[in-house]
Amino acid sequence: MLHRTLLANRCACYFSPDFSGRFAAAGRGTGRKTLRVRPRWMGRRPHSPLPNRERVVTIAAKFEIEYLQYLDAEGKQVRDDLPAFAQDLGHMVELYKLMLSTRVFDAKSIALQRTGKLGTYASCLGHEAAHVGIGSAMKPEDVLAPSYREYGAQLYRGVQPREVYMYWGGDERGNDYQNEPARHDFAWSVPIATQCLHAAGSALAFKIRGEKRVAVCTIGDGGSSKGDFYGAINMAGARQLPLVAVIVNNQWAISVPRKIQSGSQTLAQKGIAAGLACIQVDGNDIIAVRKAMEDALERARNGHGGSVLELVTYRLGDHTTADDARRYRGEAEVKEGWDKEPMKRLKNWLVAKGAWDDAREEAWKAECDDWMDNEVNAYLETKTQPLSAMFDYTFAELPADLAAQRDATLAREQKAQ
Repeated sequence: MLHRTLLANRCACYFSPDFSGRFAAAGRGTGRKTLRVRPRWMGRRPHSPLPNRERVVTIAAKFEIEYLQYLDAEGKQVRDDLPAFAQDLGHMVELYKLMLSTRVFDAKSIALQRTGKLGTYASCLGHEAAHVGIGSAMKPEDVLAPSYREYGAQLYRGVQPREVYMYWGGDERGNDYQNEPARHDFAWSVPIATQCLHAAGSALAFKIRGEKRVAVCTIGDGGSSKGDFYGAINMAGARQLPLVAVIVNNQWAISVPRKIQSGSQTLAQKGIAAGLACIQVDGNDIIAVRKAMEDALERARNGHGGSVLELVTYRLGDHTTADDARRYRGEAEVKEGWDKEPMKRLKNWLVAKGAWDDAREEAWKAECDDWMDNEVNAYLETKTQPLSAMFDYTFAELPADLAAQRDATLAREQKAQ
């Protein structure tokens, strides 16, 4: 049964210009609250022209936010109406294998950073269902504008681990994805929420050109508080753009918890003011994520406007390798996050269907290890760029002061040789 979360506390207020007072709730049991003013004046209530009556205003609009889930934390189905892709067990096995590959990749990445072979790295541990669900729902012609940890979506679209490592290793050539369809996706975006504007601009271009393409941007729960995000979704609503904005709510914006990040009952409802379709999804359930994404993409592709999706998940690791989350969150909370993590539930579901077992898992992990060894070696063997590269790709025509710096740098390099 589809769970629905009704936006609570729809309120109407009447303000008296003559008194300062406090509000008292009325209309209980009606699904809305009507507020009236009770003025403070010498401890007595002044005469009212409407004794024992309440001033009521009409509700202009009502909204609901639906919640979508197919698999619970133990991998048991909570709905029988599986979408078509989930009825193909072979396809679901491939999605699970990519989720497992992403987790192996993530562990290897942290090991590289800890041994000094990689710069600061943002882990995706716990986000596998959300990210793979996003990437697998998109068509090749669509465009992804990621933030900085959506590796599962990017791996699905052809980004190579060696390119991820080049980027986090300080080499911008990592952003020059070599494989399609990732080649026409946007680069990683560390400045928070700026990628949402890039996606909105792409969506506007698709509409102007009459192309049936969709722009997808991802943002964290904290990033959804930024003006760039609101500007992007407002433009999408005002211009009926093919934009899907995905809030990956992992409960923490570095050390700021979701509960003090926003007063919204859900983050999905932020799209209501922009006039977009909105839904909250169990972000640890890849079937729910993929289904919600497919619906949003289809709606946008057919000219019916954009969407805001909130994928509720949990950041199992540190914000980045420069962070220590133990300083601001407790062990009990993290344990609860592990109890709900995405890999276990999909594996349990596949095992119950007879489509997966421990032997196949160990064999696939061995393949992933070999794959990652090749990618790491390719990264470590990449030749560094010459010093001149830091000057060559900033301006079409290098300003005189930077040209002088470039000449001096190259002269020192030549002398050192």
